[in-house]
Amino acid sequence: MNEAPALWRLECAPTQDRKTLPLIVNVPHAGTYLPTEIAETLTPAGLGIADTDWHVDRLYDFVPALGATLMVATHSRIVVDLNRDPSGDALYPGASNTEVCPMTTFIDEPIYLQDRAPDAAQVAARLAKYWQPYHRQLATEIARLKALHGYCILLDGHSIVSVAPRFFAGRLPDLNLGTADGKSCAPPLARTVFEVLSHAEGLTAVHNGRFKGGYITRHYGRPDNDVHALQLEMAQCCYLDEARPFHYDELRATKLKTVLKKVLEQLLQWRPMPAAASIKQDYCR
Repeated sequence: MNEAPALWRLECAPTQDRKTLPLIVNVPHAGTYLPTEIAETLTPAGLGIADTDWHVDRLYDFVPALGATLMVATHSRIVVDLNRDPSGDALYPGASNTEVCPMTTFIDEPIYLQDRAPDAAQVAARLAKYWQPYHRQLATEIARLKALHGYCILLDGHSIVSVAPRFFAGRLPDLNLGTADGKSCAPPLARTVFEVLSHAEGLTAVHNGRFKGGYITRHYGRPDNDVHALQLEMAQCCYLDEARPFHYDELRATKLKTVLKKVLEQLLQWRPMPAAASIKQDYCR
């Protein structure tokens, strides 16, 4: 049996002076590890972990070289979904949602064998063992960078199959920026990022469309407290083959990484407006 990995990988720039840039790229759904005691309760569909954000950590592997921080979950979202509210509240009331411990795949296949799905006590245990430590670490990193710079930017990186009738009609746009309807980051920052996305050659983009940001974006994004969070959900057809073995296409991925690098460069160049200047600007509109 393979030894369980740590719950996350945390990668920073190689030199101390570059570790402190106020940007974290968080990838909560690229993990593939299944603890044995959970794996033995799963159906073939569950064991296949098909709803993984395949290779998203690879798309962002350049982040430490830019001087930012990359945090990547190692465990599968089937163990616990780090981007869901631990209270069980739905992200999108009235629409189809997956749980903090998902019970079905994106195509409504059962994840657990009959009578083996986790009960409320088991879900609570997973939250304590997996969800809470990850979020404590993420909150610690945000607080550390905010203390150093006075603000922090969090980019939550995701991907999903381009066609998923359970969640949206038709084909998903390629690049889906979510800022909780403008509540999770300063509007000028969102505009700066969307300017890059909307001009990406050969790719489509939308802001606060079907995906407005999950729990992480909504919970940590507090622009009034100088923490700015954005979610970028990408259609997987932009960089891989959407069928097993989910082959990473170097040509498509290289094109997409060029766009992601431009996004991160803009995030690193951006500075929050001083409060007095912001008030003056609003008054002059």
